[in-house]
Amino acid sequence: MSQAVEEKRTGENGSFWVTLLAIILGTFVAVLNNSLINVALPKLVNVFGSTTQDIQWVLTAYMLASAVVIPMSGSLGEKFGYKRMFILSLWVFTTCSALCGLAWSDTSLIAFRIFQGVSGGFIMPIGMAMIYMIVPRQQIGMALGLWGIAAMVAPAIGPTLSGYLIEYFSWRVLFFICVPIGVFAALISGFLLKETPKKPDLPFDVPGAVLSVIAFGTLLLALTKGQSEGWDSLYIVSLFFICFFSLVLLIWVELGKAQPLIDFRLFKNPIFSLSTFTSGLVMMGMFGGVFLTPLYLQNIQGMTPVETGLLLMPQSIAMALMMPISGKLFDKFGVGPIGLVGLTLMGTMTYELHRLGVDTPNRWLDMILTIRGIGIGLCMMPLTTVGMNSVPREMVGKASSISNLFRQVMGSLGIAILTAIMTTQQTLHVSMITESVSVTSTVAQQTITSVSGLYAQGGVDSATAQGGALAVIAGYIQKEAAVRAIADTFLISSIPILCSIPFIYFLRKKRKPEPAAK
Repeated sequence: MSQAVEEKRTGENGSFWVTLLAIILGTFVAVLNNSLINVALPKLVNVFGSTTQDIQWVLTAYMLASAVVIPMSGSLGEKFGYKRMFILSLWVFTTCSALCGLAWSDTSLIAFRIFQGVSGGFIMPIGMAMIYMIVPRQQIGMALGLWGIAAMVAPAIGPTLSGYLIEYFSWRVLFFICVPIGVFAALISGFLLKETPKKPDLPFDVPGAVLSVIAFGTLLLALTKGQSEGWDSLYIVSLFFICFFSLVLLIWVELGKAQPLIDFRLFKNPIFSLSTFTSGLVMMGMFGGVFLTPLYLQNIQGMTPVETGLLLMPQSIAMALMMPISGKLFDKFGVGPIGLVGLTLMGTMTYELHRLGVDTPNRWLDMILTIRGIGIGLCMMPLTTVGMNSVPREMVGKASSISNLFRQVMGSLGIAILTAIMTTQQTLHVSMITESVSVTSTVAQQTITSVSGLYAQGGVDSATAQGGALAVIAGYIQKEAAVRAIADTFLISSIPILCSIPFIYFLRKKRKPEPAAK
């Protein structure tokens, strides 16, 4: 695009900051909904008389449905217009939120969540693509930083708000609260957004769509259910088998098409490829903290979901505040210094979390998490933006879908790997502690005698009292093993983040040589 056309575009889009508000709200409502539901699963088990395994599909069904439609977002946006797809997704998402709030059984709730996931899967990649279409490249960092606030503020308030609503109102409010926000976002999107150029004659890649649904659906299902079903079970191995061959066939089919659903030729762009890969590594490390920290606070320190949300809120606020700042700095200095500082802070603080113990002070944990949040806010958006900036404007829709899909897969892969590591380490630590603690030792005998005495005061016979004392000691061993396993997993989750730092050298913007003096 010529400089004159770019300047004209900048003038025409002088009010794009107002337009950006519509996209931010649409993203916010989608992310908020999922962060509200995470805390509500135990409540839903009791409400519907369901099992934890069955009710887990409330999350799994949404995640699978949203992931498998992400590759289609670019092609459908080009064919029908990005504005139309964005608004349609918002209306369907909002309608499904209302239906979820009216659900009468776990089956109906899961069914509505599938449709909600299909619509929610379009919102973020289409929103990102539209930002690249309405914002001049020299201001894209700041725009994406503001857009990224939605993805950070929603998880910040989600757990706390969810715990409050469940305790004082009803689980149905978790879904109904998204309805007015969704309606407002859809209405202002209709007024503020301008339709993008359409390609109505663009053929829809049906083979690519079917193969992508099979490949990524089976992959994410295997990663989600691998720990509970067993990684070597026939079910999980079969899913990986189907995923592998359908993915190979998908790549072969798509490379032979002039207008593919997923344009793998984008990976010929080294900056885009490296940016996508690096962002995926960071997502693995970031998601480790997302699921490990609540486990530690609730299972080890006995905090309620509301208390957990309040303690985690400063981290999320730090991320949200740093998003626009990192965008502004990216526009001025590029990814080099911002990415280096952000990844260093994030990786170092994630490593520091391996020092967690049973009685770690919350003040120390809050400080480490907040500094970690600053690092995440500094590095995440610049790492994505530098890759998207290297893609021609007419390809940003498909690039956005690939980027979002890859990050989702890497996030799920990270959680699956770290969960397996945590489980293995906990078993190992239980064995090590049991071997090192002798029941015949003086300390153990004194503890058993003391605890047995407490049981005996309640009128329990000596045999039952001693059994209760041994159970208490076994519980302490399990708790110590669990916290050690969580600490080990934090240590391992810092590795992909720290390994991303050298890639900043290849992503940084190289200075153009000064013209020779005549």
